[in-house]
Amino acid sequence: MKTIAILTSGGDAPGMNAAIRAVTRSALDRNMAVYGIRQGFQGLIDDHMIPLNAREVGGIIQIGGTFLGSARSKEFREDSGRSKALRNLATRGIDGLVVIGGNGSQTGSSMLSNLGFPVVGIASTIDNDLYGTDVTIGCDTAINVTLEAIDHLRTTGSSHTRAFLVETMGRDCGYLAMMAGLAGGAEVISTPEFEVPAVVIAERLRAAYERGKTHAIVVMAEGVKENAAHILAYFEKDRGMIGFELRATTLGHVVRGAPPTAFDRLLATRLGVAAIKSLGEGVSGVLIGEQRGEITRTPLGEIAGKTKPISTDLIELARVLAK
Repeated sequence: MKTIAILTSGGDAPGMNAAIRAVTRSALDRNMAVYGIRQGFQGLIDDHMIPLNAREVGGIIQIGGTFLGSARSKEFREDSGRSKALRNLATRGIDGLVVIGGNGSQTGSSMLSNLGFPVVGIASTIDNDLYGTDVTIGCDTAINVTLEAIDHLRTTGSSHTRAFLVETMGRDCGYLAMMAGLAGGAEVISTPEFEVPAVVIAERLRAAYERGKTHAIVVMAEGVKENAAHILAYFEKDRGMIGFELRATTLGHVVRGAPPTAFDRLLATRLGVAAIKSLGEGVSGVLIGEQRGEITRTPLGEIAGKTKPISTDLIELARVLAK
């Protein structure tokens, strides 16, 4: 394999740049030429590629997001779009592709792999809902950003006897909300998989108030049906319902843009090097992840279109600790 290309796809995640750096420098060490593809699969269709060398990926390991850019591509879902992508790869003499991203991105990787092109995926999403890996690039940073916000809100909440609704990212998966809520000692955690209704949230907050708590935290993923705006409207009908004053903070995309933690930088580096090793050994059509501390290769066909659920043990743990 003489020439490879890299793209980042879907939602950006802290540590993507560290993965790009690791893939590039590892490939160069094997005397491979490297192209960076701008704006994900759409850039592959539009032939927006740039040569990458060691210097061009210098100074990016500490920066969140992806300097290659990312986008979702409807065109790539069509046969005609994937045909364009393959033609562009062939025209530039590219022998293999590394795709850094989550569920949707690796579904795209699987599609190209099924067409016979060598593709290796790298697990990267703040949601940590990807099969084939215990942890994904970006998840640790997103949890820590959410946790920092929870800690700050708990402090000001104690000053004013307030409860805070903290809405963080997680449209379909509540792993981020669950882990940050557990680490932050939240009284209630509501996720798309295990949603807590407004009436139950009210009961738990009232119970916390009656136990003498000076503050309370409710962490919810953005994908729940009864989101922060709904809960605020519900409690507006009876402001004395829970005892606390109630405020809401929506974190949104701020959890994506932080500098990656040391954990995410190291994970991204290990997975990036392993991706090039896999291609160099002639092994493609796999997702590079980490399971039980070891780097693993999982066939893309086994993970495409699937979402890893939250452990029910975490739900029980959250209930026990919210006293």
